Amino acid sequence: MNDITRGGQFLVKETKCENVFTPEDFSEEQIMMRDSVQEFVDKEIWANKDRFEKKDYAFTEEMMRKAGEMGFLSVAVPEAYGGMGMGFVDTCLVCDYISGATGSFSTAFGAHTGIGTMPITLYGTEEQKKKYVPKLASGEWFGAYCLTEPGAGSDANSGKTKAVLSEDGTHYKITGQKMWISNAGFCSLFIVFARIEDDKNITGFIVENDPSNGITMNEEEHKLGIRASSTRQVFFSDTKVPVENMLAARGEGFKIAMNALNVGRIKLAAACLDAQRRVTSNAINYANERIQFNTPISQFGAIRYKLAEMATSAYAGESATYRAAKDIENRIKIREAEGASHQEAELKGVEEFAIECSILKVAVSEDVQNCADEGIQIYGGMGFSEDTPMESAWRDARIARIYEGTNEINRMLSVGMLIKKAMKGHVDLLGPAMKVQEELMGIPSFDTPDYSELFSEEKEMVAKLKKAFLMVAGAAVQKYGMDLDAHQQLLMAAADMLIEIYMAESTVLRTEKLAKKVGEEKATEQIAMAKLYLYKAVDVVSQKGKESIISFAEGDEQRMMLMGLRRFTKYTNMPNIVGLRETITAKLVAENSYCF
Repeated sequence: MNDITRGGQFLVKETKCENVFTPEDFSEEQIMMRDSVQEFVDKEIWANKDRFEKKDYAFTEEMMRKAGEMGFLSVAVPEAYGGMGMGFVDTCLVCDYISGATGSFSTAFGAHTGIGTMPITLYGTEEQKKKYVPKLASGEWFGAYCLTEPGAGSDANSGKTKAVLSEDGTHYKITGQKMWISNAGFCSLFIVFARIEDDKNITGFIVENDPSNGITMNEEEHKLGIRASSTRQVFFSDTKVPVENMLAARGEGFKIAMNALNVGRIKLAAACLDAQRRVTSNAINYANERIQFNTPISQFGAIRYKLAEMATSAYAGESATYRAAKDIENRIKIREAEGASHQEAELKGVEEFAIECSILKVAVSEDVQNCADEGIQIYGGMGFSEDTPMESAWRDARIARIYEGTNEINRMLSVGMLIKKAMKGHVDLLGPAMKVQEELMGIPSFDTPDYSELFSEEKEMVAKLKKAFLMVAGAAVQKYGMDLDAHQQLLMAAADMLIEIYMAESTVLRTEKLAKKVGEEKATEQIAMAKLYLYKAVDVVSQKGKESIISFAEGDEQRMMLMGLRRFTKYTNMPNIVGLRETITAKLVAENSYCF
């Protein structure tokens, strides 16, 4: 157990490329699963994209039923309750490839399989699971999740919805208003969070959707994107819920909500991946066909720049998402081998990597937006038209930075959770941070290292970026202690450093593993993407580190740390960035698609 990777430890431990899981490691079964999901999406969803844009809610429901018939809604559900009981990587894989065509369907899918079904499989009693989960797994019933209220968004525990025990003690009466409820228009069951008396924390309940039981809804919301995802306000007025439908124990609702969101976050990252692949492929097709100045625009450097960056972000997102998914899966298996129930194992497995889940949610949701934005730009005026798929991709991408916890909340969570883990002794940050301080006092080595081996300099750069983070975050914790929470701008800057380190390291390790397997010649473009991503990560760490240091340190301490930051962000051999982009785009243009 000692040698197992723990969440957040990537920062203080060197990870070997052999120990990361990558998309190149998918098994034959996983590839078959991926292909069948892709076929379903191309035939049923991509082909009918305009119906989603025209707010055809009934069509979204019809497609969800089809997905249920194909078994796609049951991947994460244990076999005992009518599911396929597949591993965590499989769950992410299905979520990835089923979500690429339209945000309307991917929201319906995610809300149902994630926050609609999962709280019952993870927290339900045996009776609750037997009663509800098989119907949800098959798509006979659909689930929705009622947490947000007009006054309770990011502060999820502040909800006003009340649950009052009846005099005879047989049921609770729930009264309150919930908003932004995905799948509300066609769901059979709600997971509802309400407060009992003056409890500090909310409590979760399973509530069947029966309009005669005091449940009413507003009309469908008119939204910027995800237009055919059913989103309504739901009102409960003395809605009776049997006491046996309480989920977990009284006052445990906040815990359920937070843990459901952890799983939701990595799934949301996965759900943004195929969208990036599709947008990138569409942009390449268009750039190859569009002739200006007697030349396909894919030959122009300004366009090639965009294509290389879009592909690199997608590749980095895949690298980090599947690395974390496999770490979670391994952790779940270890817990099960030690005798934990599937429920307990999955909960603890995901909770262990909550930092990585928050990192991924932020990074990939922002990348998919940039990708769609550049997609519009490559299409030019056509990109702004509803006749091409770019503008809907751009609108659909926008919600990803808001739901499952805003990116601001997730940035602060990632650093906050890391500091908490350090306090609990789960991740030793203090030791390495002290070592970095000692290193700053010492005289740097002026030897020129031998960087002849692939990625030797890049891996050293990643290690130095970790030192930069430890230096800045360590000094901030020393200065502010537990009050660091009050300094949100510093937390956000630290989070950006942390995010780039995880994403860059994952990309480099994936590519190193690939190059060892197929040879450097056959991984030329992937090597270029890893180097390009790292270069940009170094820039972010340098910029955010500087912003933090000059904002909380002064005098000698400030000079010392700025000198350290320069040392930790300095290449011995600078990469040729334009050359790297050229290498990547040449391959994309030749293959006419995102081909990695």
